[in-house]
This record gives sequence, structure tokens and C-alpha cells, in this order.
Amino acid sequence: MLSPKHYSNFDSMERFITFRIRTILKSGQYNDKYVIDILKIENKDVSGKALLNVKKDSTNTILKVDEIYMTAEALQGIDEPMNPNQFDYKSYLEKQYVYDQIYTQSERLFTVHNKKHTLFGYADLLRETINAKLKRFDFTSDELSIINALILGQRQNISKNIKNHYTNAGAIHILAVSGLHIGIIFILLNSILYPLRRLKRGKTVQVILIVLILWCFAIIAGLSASVTRAVTMFSIVAIGMHLKRPTNIYNTLASSILVLLLFKPMFLFDVGFQLSYLAVFSIVSIQPILKSLWKPKYYISKRFWDIVTVSIAAQIGVIPISLFYFHQFPSLFILSNVVIIPFLGLILGFGLFVVILTIINCLPSFLADLYGKLISLMNHFVEWIALQEHFLFKEVSFNGLQVAFSYLMIIALVRFATKKTYGRVYFALIALAFFQCALIITKYSSNENSLTIFHKSKHTIIGRKTNTKLQIHSSLDSLSESKTLSNYKVANNLETFALGDLQPIYNINSEYILVIDSLGIYNVKRFKPKYVLLRNSPKINLTRMIDALNPECIIADGSNYKSYIKRWKTSCKKQKLPFHHTGEKGAFVIRLD
Repeated sequence: MLSPKHYSNFDSMERFITFRIRTILKSGQYNDKYVIDILKIENKDVSGKALLNVKKDSTNTILKVDEIYMTAEALQGIDEPMNPNQFDYKSYLEKQYVYDQIYTQSERLFTVHNKKHTLFGYADLLRETINAKLKRFDFTSDELSIINALILGQRQNISKNIKNHYTNAGAIHILAVSGLHIGIIFILLNSILYPLRRLKRGKTVQVILIVLILWCFAIIAGLSASVTRAVTMFSIVAIGMHLKRPTNIYNTLASSILVLLLFKPMFLFDVGFQLSYLAVFSIVSIQPILKSLWKPKYYISKRFWDIVTVSIAAQIGVIPISLFYFHQFPSLFILSNVVIIPFLGLILGFGLFVVILTIINCLPSFLADLYGKLISLMNHFVEWIALQEHFLFKEVSFNGLQVAFSYLMIIALVRFATKKTYGRVYFALIALAFFQCALIITKYSSNENSLTIFHKSKHTIIGRKTNTKLQIHSSLDSLSESKTLSNYKVANNLETFALGDLQPIYNINSEYILVIDSLGIYNVKRFKPKYVLLRNSPKINLTRMIDALNPECIIADGSNYKSYIKRWKTSCKKQKLPFHHTGEKGAFVIRLD
């Protein structure tokens, strides 16, 4: 429930809005993006977050965290997905407590205040200072972006190629400051501050310093969801160790979840939150079972086996939900984790040392070069793993029902592995049967047939789904990069994907769709179309066409000019005829018998 002071309770149309820059996001193709805190509407104090889109131009400068601006642009709603199974950006932002957005240009922003006055602003100033000093050395842009991700928790400048390489190699978690990074820093701090225990009340001082330093690091890293949950968990661990009470790791994890959800309930729906805790729970419960399968005699082989079992345990825990959200599985994750994780402590420790020396202007060039080569070596190794495409399984269909029964099966098998009883055998067999039922239900539910007119700016895409086959008719030159169709194919568990040319007439359920293109031809006498699809801005008199054909609905896709659509919409309103513009209402779907 939103606060009474939330800006949505006030009329913002044609009023000045005052806001503060909260977070700098990764820029889009046309706009620089920011999360902002709305401070005032006219002279009324309000609260709440929104998305700011500033149109890119040659004179644009990046806005700074804590700067306060005023604009006369009105708040707008965030668009819902236009096509079936498309990523729901609106829902994603709502989980971050962002409900509206502002579109503007830099010249329409009026500076109110540009001084730092919050922790976020000072943290951003520190990051800017560090980056300015790092740029004096010979770091490449990719090396700098990785340093920012690993040490400062900022991933905005990571190139698309680098991000794809880490994703396909199963090592994307390395770039997000999370439990792994905070755990390493926690161990380093615990070791460095251990001598304080010799002092009176030294243990208390040690714990207080560890918790303070961890939260300072979290603030510098921008207090992202992954950093916040990791620091919360390790703060509870540190306090538990200080109290010298027997602690149960499950209780510690549950306590950190409770604390986080009390302050940020929407974290529960955050993908990173789910993946992080599922991975930790899996490591705690499954890794001891895997570790017991082999007892190496030597130290190096023990550490190697520890890393392998931790990686496998974590992947078992996140596979179902990863397939559900991302529909791919990097089978070489063990290789990337076995090579990178042992050196991650060195990379993080070395990186923190480099940053500290940078701040005090004492970083030697040879150390900067050495660290840059270390980062570059890691990038090249991850790229090599990612290029082994035969080991990357993409476009894997996996729905919510399969996720639920997958975890039921994992729980059943873990229980059986820890204690082999007849009851646990029965539980495992029942879980397996439920999972098989989920597969059968998914297969038969995908047999629903439909014809979909997708929304695509400047183009026409019509998809006809028959059982597990999708026939695509399109004006696009190539569909290989179409994320819309890829998402639709995966979500509907489609096996084949055929291409064809656009047709002037489509027959569905013994009824017809007439397609009128730029030629404007609609003189048909053999049949009466139920639907008329307008594409490529045909120059026709819509009222005359409606009188001639008497259709039940007019459809206009994304290939038409906006001025034409506005005129057609008005004509249909006068005729009291349904008008569906895919750019406003989304894809038009017709169910087939």
C-alpha cells in the first residue's frame, strides 16, 4: 500500500515536478535512464520513485546522483508488454517501487541544487573520484567496467559482448556483488581484524568494525538488492559468531530473509533474491552429500573437490528457476567456476588494494598494469568458455508448474540421500510422478491453436500456431534476431518454426482476415471478411471501406504512420466499430478451433 504522500495521490498534469537523481541506469538506444525520487509537485511535498528518460543528443552530459532538477513534463504510465510472453518491464519496475516515468530533453531540465547531501550522493562522488584516478592508467574500457562491477558494484558500463560471455559461461554471478563477494570480504576482514581480540572487549570492537565496513561497502556499491541481502546475512553471521551461541545456518538465512522482507517486501519477487537464497540453501543442504562421495587425501585435491561440489550444489538449486526465467543452461559452468572462483579472492583482495592505493595517489603503474592483465586474462578465459556453443543449451521451455515439481523432486532426493528409509523412497517416487505429470500437462496444454498479429514497429508479423508448429508470415528480412518470436516459441513449447510470405487473405475458423497494404486494394466480392488488417499505411477512405465490407473489427499494426492510426481510430469511433491498434492494446490474438 502506497503512502498518503506518494506522488500518485496528487495531480501532476501540467505542473512542475521537482526530483532528485537516485540511481544511474544503463542507457538505452535513445535515452539516458535514471531512477529518481519525486520530491515535490508544485509546492506540495511528495514521495515515491519514478523512471527518468532523457533523450540522447551530442551535448548530453550524464546527470549526477543527488542533483535536484525541476521539469514541466508530466508523469506517464509505463507501457505493458505489447506481445505475448514478452519481458514485462512494467512489472519489473513495480517490484523496484517504480510506477511511472518521465520523458524529457536535457534543455527542459532546470537545475535546482547540485550539491551532495545524501549517503548515495557521497558514495557516487567517491566512485567518480576513483574512476577519474583509474583512468590515468592504461586500463581498457572492458577492464575498467569489470573493476567497477567487482569492486564498486556498478555494472552500467559493461559491454553487451562481455555480459553475454559471462552469462553463456555460467559466470554472470561473478559480476554482481553478492554473497560470494561479501563472503570473501568478510573472511578477509575477519583475518585482518583478528589481532583486536587480544584487547579488552576486542571481540566486540572487531564485530562492530566488520559490520560497519560491510555496510559502508554496501553503500559505496549502491545498496543494490544483491549487496543488501548479502551484507544483511553476513552481519547476522558476524553477530552470531560474537555471541558464541550454537547457530543453525538455516536459522541465520531465515533471519536475514525476514529482516530484508520487513523493509522491502517486493524483494521476494526479485529474481536475484530468489536465485541467491536458493543457491545458498542448496549449498548448505546438498554440498555435504556430494562432498562425502570422495575423500581426497591432499590439500589441493580437497580444495578442488570443495569448489566442484559447491558449484554443482548451487547449480542444482538454481537450475529450475534459471530455466524458467532465462531458458538456457551453461553446461560448462563447472569449468568456469573451478578456474575463476579460487582466484576470485585474489582478484577482489588485489582490486581493493589497488582502489585504496588509487584513492591516496600511491598506485604504482606496474601494479595497475598487473591488475589490468589479470582482469583481461579472466575476460579472455570466460570468452573462450562462452564460445563453446555446443555446451550451451538455449531456448529451453520450462514453466511454473515444472519449477514447482522440480523443487519437490530435489527436496525428496536430498531427504532420501541423507537418510534412506521406505517413507523417503515413497516421497521421492511420488515427487518424480508429479514431475512427469507436469511434463505431460505442459505438452498437451501447448496444443491450443491461435493466430497472432504481433506488434513490431515499422513491420508486420503474423504468426499461426498449430499444435507445436509456428508458421510466421513477416515483412522482416530476417527473424534470427527477433526476441519477440524467440520468447513466444520458448514459452509455448514450440518445436518447429517455419517462415512464409505475407498473404492478402487468411482463413480462420471458416472466417476471413483481409489484409490491406499500401496499395489500398480491398475490392473483394467472394467473401465477407470478419477482420480487416491495415498495414503499411494504405491511403484509403476508411469509412467507405467499412460501408463496402462491413467488417466486425479493424486492426492496425506497427507498420502504419501514427497520423493514419489517429484518423482511423476517430473514423471507427464514429462508426461504433471496434478498432485495435497493436501499439496501444498489444498483439491481436484469435483462438482457432
